Amino acid sequence: MFSQFRNKFPLTNEKWLEYTGYFNRVEIPAKTTLLEEGEISKKLFIIEKGCIRVWFNNNGKDLTTQFFFENQSVASIESFMKKIPSPVVVETIEPAIVWWIHKNDLDKILDEIKEIPELRERLINMLFERTFDYMKYFVSFIKDSPTQRYLNLIEERPQIIQRVPQHYIASYLGVTTVHLSRIKSKLLHNK
Repeated sequence: MFSQFRNKFPLTNEKWLEYTGYFNRVEIPAKTTLLEEGEISKKLFIIEKGCIRVWFNNNGKDLTTQFFFENQSVASIESFMKKIPSPVVVETIEPAIVWWIHKNDLDKILDEIKEIPELRERLINMLFERTFDYMKYFVSFIKDSPTQRYLNLIEERPQIIQRVPQHYIASYLGVTTVHLSRIKSKLLHNK
């Protein structure tokens, strides 16, 4: 899994092996909860295979906020970084193979690499990318109709349309499954 990333990090082979040795590989069935809402996140996951969603409970209704696929990392970042209860649930949608690292081990790595400008910049960019995704999602809910959000999803993240069950997509778009069916039907009819 990590060999594809090796040439992107200016580390000695010894350090590379030490850092990748902190990760643990696990195969997980679909619909497995990796982190409960209210639990303090102590693991960061990197997906080798599968799809994971992040969601929260809003008065008995689950609302999906993000989907993650191969080669992406996922955690309740707020909980993981600040050691506060997670506002979200992290759950597999498909059978998955993930690599996880404990927060204490990641903190050791981050403390050592903060003096390497290229690695520090990569980390900052990764965090900003996640923040950018959140902001784009938030702004879309304010300015776009559900139909426009669905069209954006088709254009920008077709992988979600292809791999994620419709009820999770509806939850992500903030609509019911019936409303999503109407949107899809209307779009097909207008073609």
